[in-house]
Parts: sequence; structure tokens; C-alpha cells
Amino acid sequence: MTSDWSPSRLGNLSGKRIIVTGATNGVGLATARALVRAGAHVILAVRNLELGAQRAAEMGGDTEVVKLDLADQSSVRAFPGLFDGNVDILINNAGLVAQTRTETVDGFEVTLGTNFLGPFALTNLLFDRVGSQIINVGSDAHKRATIAMDDPHLRTRAWSSFPAYARSKLAVMLWGLELDRRLRDAGSPVTAQLTHPGWVSSNLTNISDTRVMSAVHSAAQAVANRIGNDIDAGAAPTLYCISEPIPPGSYVGINGRFGFKGGPTLSGRTPNACDYDTARALWEFAEAETGTSLRL
Repeated sequence: MTSDWSPSRLGNLSGKRIIVTGATNGVGLATARALVRAGAHVILAVRNLELGAQRAAEMGGDTEVVKLDLADQSSVRAFPGLFDGNVDILINNAGLVAQTRTETVDGFEVTLGTNFLGPFALTNLLFDRVGSQIINVGSDAHKRATIAMDDPHLRTRAWSSFPAYARSKLAVMLWGLELDRRLRDAGSPVTAQLTHPGWVSSNLTNISDTRVMSAVHSAAQAVANRIGNDIDAGAAPTLYCISEPIPPGSYVGINGRFGFKGGPTLSGRTPNACDYDTARALWEFAEAETGTSLRL
């Protein structure tokens, strides 16, 4: 696949219903916008309903704005009851980079809780209503990460911001590996893919009002603007999973140097993201933490 892919490859998605989490900013916004332009009914799953309504008005088309806070399991559990009917595709896009070690209301390390445990529970709770596809936004950051299963919430081990983000994305990659295996074994009509958007200038790092973290975000944004993808290019790997006939379980990344900038392409994973034993252990851990399971 070369970088000449464009959203026109989506064709006419009229009649398709698609959930996009984190659809108010960044890659999620660009993903939702492209799907709406292609005619899909898009459910914007967002923390901020006011901003969600603003984004929906800006993009026009056929949209629905529904409250979802992935850092709060009660919000995740409430979400399926907030809209009617089935969906064709679930896109688990939302994510964050935390600047300090905090815990969610459920006692999860915030990065792991938001980027992995929230989407894991959401997918399990919605699975019976998903018709064809689950797309989980991972990251090439997984290639440098490890997960200590004896301390997954980093309660005793050292915590720092970007390593915590990288390990949360490794968790997403391993979840995707095990999800694909389970779907195949069950003969499910639903497929699962993983994506990496490249290095995107978005609000991912802009989650603190402090002067120091504002400077960090500004620096990250300046670098990303120079060597990374814009949000539309960052959305392309996710949209590619919808438009192209790729195998179940595929990982779609960026064809540019170091995976920073470029068009969507089938990508490779490092061995840490191909470990079925760790993936199974992580799955069992997530089931226990969230009290949810996949009904196949």
C-alpha cells in the first residue's frame, strides 16, 4: 500500500452505524468527520457533551452525541443504554497521556484505566450489538514497552508519563491479539484490527493547565507539526481498516520513516506484542478488574 490512499476509498457508507470514542478532538475528530462525509451515521462517544454537540454541528451529516468517560467504569456501563439499536463498527480511539500518576474512580492507574481497561469493558458490553468490526487504536509506542503483570497499576514500581502511555498501548496491542484469536476460534463474523496513527499533533498531551505541561504540549505539537501527521493523516490507518480488504487481526501503521509521517500501510509488531501467553494473562486481569467478559 502506498501513500496515495484517500478517504474516497470509503465509498458510500450510508446505512452504516459507527461508534467513535474520543471524537471531539484530534484523530477521533478527523475519523468521525471522514465517516460522516462518507454517509455513515456516527455516534460520537465523548466526555464533554457540549463540545461533542459543537463538533457534531460543525461536521453536519448524520450524527449522535453520547456521553462516555472511559476513566469511569460506571460511565462505561451506562453507555450502552444511552443509544438505541446495533452498530456495524466500534472504533476505540480515545486515549490520553497523563502527566502525573493518578488513579481513576475505580482505583486503576489512569493511563491503563483510560487507554485499555475502559475500552476493554466497553467492547465486552457492546459486543452483542456490533455487527462487523472492532478497530482499536494502538501505537508504535508499544515497541518500547513492557508490562509487569505482578504490578500492572504501577503501585510499587516507578511511574513516568510516556512509559506509562507506551505500556498502556502495549496492553491495547496484546488485547487486540487475544481478541482476534478468540473471534477466529469462535467463528465470529466480527473482525478486529489495530492501528497506529503516526506522530500526530493533537490534544493528546494537552491535558494539564500547568505552565510546565503547557510548554511540554507546545513542544510536542511543534515537533509533530514538522515531522508528523496531521489529524486527517492520523485517521487514515483507522479508515483504511474499513475501506480495504485486509486480514483479521491486521496492524495498520504509517509507511513513512520511523512510522512518524505518511500514508497507511500494513505494519509489523515487535515480539512483545505477539506474546499469546501474556495476552491471555492480561485479558484475564482485565476481566477481573472490570467485571466484564466477551460473550461469544
